[in-house]
Amino acid sequence: MRKALRWLLALAVLIGTLSTTGAATAAQSEATGTDIKDRLLSIPGMSMIEEKPYPGYRFFVLNYTQPVDHRHPSKGTFQQRITVLHKDVSRPTVFYTSGYNVSTNASRREPTQIVDGNQVSMEYRFFTPSRPAPADWSKLDIWQAASDQHRIFQALKPIYSANWIATGGSKGGMTATYYERFYPRDMNGTVAYVAPNDVVNSEDSAYDRFFTKVGTKQCRDRLNAVQREALVRREPLEKKYAAYAADNGYTFTTVGSLDKAYEAVVLDYVWGFWQYNLLANCGDDSLIPPDAQRASDDQIWNSIDTISGFSAYADQGLEPYTPYYYQAATQLGAPTIHFPSIEKRYVRYGYQPPRNFVPREIPTRFQPWAMRDVDNWVRHDARHTLYVYGQNDPWGSERFRVDKGAKDSYVLTAPGMNHGANVAGLVADEKTFATARILQWAGVPAVSTAQAKPLARFDAALDVRDVDREPALRP
Repeated sequence: MRKALRWLLALAVLIGTLSTTGAATAAQSEATGTDIKDRLLSIPGMSMIEEKPYPGYRFFVLNYTQPVDHRHPSKGTFQQRITVLHKDVSRPTVFYTSGYNVSTNASRREPTQIVDGNQVSMEYRFFTPSRPAPADWSKLDIWQAASDQHRIFQALKPIYSANWIATGGSKGGMTATYYERFYPRDMNGTVAYVAPNDVVNSEDSAYDRFFTKVGTKQCRDRLNAVQREALVRREPLEKKYAAYAADNGYTFTTVGSLDKAYEAVVLDYVWGFWQYNLLANCGDDSLIPPDAQRASDDQIWNSIDTISGFSAYADQGLEPYTPYYYQAATQLGAPTIHFPSIEKRYVRYGYQPPRNFVPREIPTRFQPWAMRDVDNWVRHDARHTLYVYGQNDPWGSERFRVDKGAKDSYVLTAPGMNHGANVAGLVADEKTFATARILQWAGVPAVSTAQAKPLARFDAALDVRDVDREPALRP
């Protein structure tokens, strides 16, 4: 009897949705008990790379065929890597992107834990291996990437029919915002973490103000002293850098010279500390020499290398992030900060523009209207959107705002937190409020706001969020 009832229900759904092939297929699959892997692979353009086991989930690494140019789909395709952390088709789905490569190991973003749902993760176009060949870099922009997400959502929505939440941290938070701007009807909510918003690329005074008051004066002075000393000792430390580069096969064609790379790494130092560390780390003598002038060359080197990374601006360090630097040079913008604690004679290049980190053969042209358009849309038209920033994160100096035109949208700050800020780090009342909004948007509301909490237990293997340890000039 139950089988017959299920069959009749499936038939009714099928008849009612003949105009939507994907939805009909999904309804049939539910009725016949088709395995989720088969349902995913029945999507045109979807192919399996591998399935990895994880208790309580099915985890799939997949390729999805995308147009190189969504405006002209007939002009070539490429394979875009995505992953699916499958729990149950009846649960909400979180759509995550870091804005960079996708991890092929199972992980769960904070909103996924909060709603106890499925998670779809997308590799951003032009990050290898999700790069067209040959690569037409003019097709790397925020609209094309948002259109990638839109097609993936359309393909998977018939299977995962409950509410969807978009999320991402840093460039991923920017990506979630751009997706919502261009396809505002896809998602039921957006949770964007530590997302920079460089509306006017040439006006970056907010960053300079940030560095005059972040943390404590004692910590700021200590960091500034190490940074200055690394430039004062440029000659002996660059000899060490040259040996290090030779040992590791590093070259500096893109940035132009070892000298330019060295200064770029050193000038990232203070920014990098606040991006990745907490104020308490400032007292760690093994990380930051307490007396820079009396510190050995090795102590200065090790401190700079640990926080900034001397491989960052070598060709080999830049190459994996060429798509980011290209976007920074064409649409996203990038910060320019000043160094008042360092005498001008020690600073030869200053904060270099992202164009310097893109190979010369790839042309770039900045589009100042791109970020202005997004900012205006967020302030006046955002809906069901939450921004979370860290109090001590430099990238939050230029952040998204929501004005009266935005609906059910909020900007919250986690006290003392860095680029890893999250809902769990908010003060208690804001934490429960934000959790309640996420649950509401996901269609699984809490009994009351005061009782809102994540529906899934914390899983140390799934839920640890890695803060990117790359150059500080990259969000």
